[in-house]
Amino acid sequence: MMFDRKTIRDIDLKGKKVIVRVDYNVPLDENLSITDDTRIRLSIPTIEYLIKNSARIILISHLGRPKGEPEDRFRLDPAALKLEELIGVRVKKFDSIYSDEIKDYVNNSLQNGDIVMLENLRFDTREKSNDREFSRLLASLADIYVDDAFGAAHRSHASVVGIAEFLPAVSGFLLEKEVETLTSLLESPERPFMAILGGSKVSDKIKIIRNLLDRVDILILGGGMTYTFLKSKGMEIGKSICEDDQMDYAREMINLARKNNVRLILPVDITAAKEFDRNSESMEVPVDGIHPDWMGLDIGSRTVDLFKKNIAEARTIFWNGPVGVFEWEKFSKGTKNIAFAVAESNAVTVAGGGDTVAAIRRYGLTEKFSHISSGGGASMELLEGKILPGVEALIKK
Repeated sequence: MMFDRKTIRDIDLKGKKVIVRVDYNVPLDENLSITDDTRIRLSIPTIEYLIKNSARIILISHLGRPKGEPEDRFRLDPAALKLEELIGVRVKKFDSIYSDEIKDYVNNSLQNGDIVMLENLRFDTREKSNDREFSRLLASLADIYVDDAFGAAHRSHASVVGIAEFLPAVSGFLLEKEVETLTSLLESPERPFMAILGGSKVSDKIKIIRNLLDRVDILILGGGMTYTFLKSKGMEIGKSICEDDQMDYAREMINLARKNNVRLILPVDITAAKEFDRNSESMEVPVDGIHPDWMGLDIGSRTVDLFKKNIAEARTIFWNGPVGVFEWEKFSKGTKNIAFAVAESNAVTVAGGGDTVAAIRRYGLTEKFSHISSGGGASMELLEGKILPGVEALIKK
């Protein structure tokens, strides 16, 4: 599907003040150094296009979860410095979101190709409440609004949807690419189309499982949520994580897969542990052989082989969610094997979700995936079939 919203290609930018919503919600260590600058790098094609087309650029973003007021550990200074380093252009950073000083600077000192960055949007409670006055203040700084923050596109916040009421609103290149890639995954995948879903909770994946069962040929389930499915089939799962209130749903999905002729694949063996600890005593057992006092923390060797065999058949693969507690070396084998199998397959490969992306990076496989989505929540909502508020707010072509 072609992206049906206007982009920065469709608008005159020369000499215009352009306020750009980016997603610089990057991880920081205790010294406030950025540990992964991927999100900043992903914004560069849009920013470089704006510079080349003589726009005057005002960047806005959130970072972390401040409580609606300034906190030094959530300031955007590290992001401004990193962008400056990556792009080779000075970035003037302000310590507030809006002020007379900022207004005066953008009106009288900001030149074509210049970049300023405002402070963390979430230092003001009005951002998350989509306050109309806050949206109007942000909009008053610019002539054009550009949304390039796919990671926030599922949020009805002031900087995502509110501001678009007051300015011509278009997409940047990252938002366009994400929506096009994920939409085409649902609408015209090369088959067999496989989805691999992991993570701990069935309740987080209810809508996406239902939507994908109408579209995929193969659905692999791994991670903590599989124990709800296994228990729904009458198996002993010991102390493994389980959502008892989702067992009827699990049975319903198993029946829907059968009805839709989807190959639904669950683990056949698991790595069980005596306790939830990185150094716990552990052993591989069949899924119907879990000791009542033990818990499953990874898939087993036979399941790895089963998953890999099916991955090799697929021509389109979407992966969201690790299949074990991959952060602990002892229980990382399943996720590591899946990551390599998907990366080395002949399929179009798309991955999304923070833990999934972290695993792919850990194993040095980023470049081997066709597309890694920058927005976990946004990508999941898109694949659930929802319309994203941040996309809906933009001008239609």
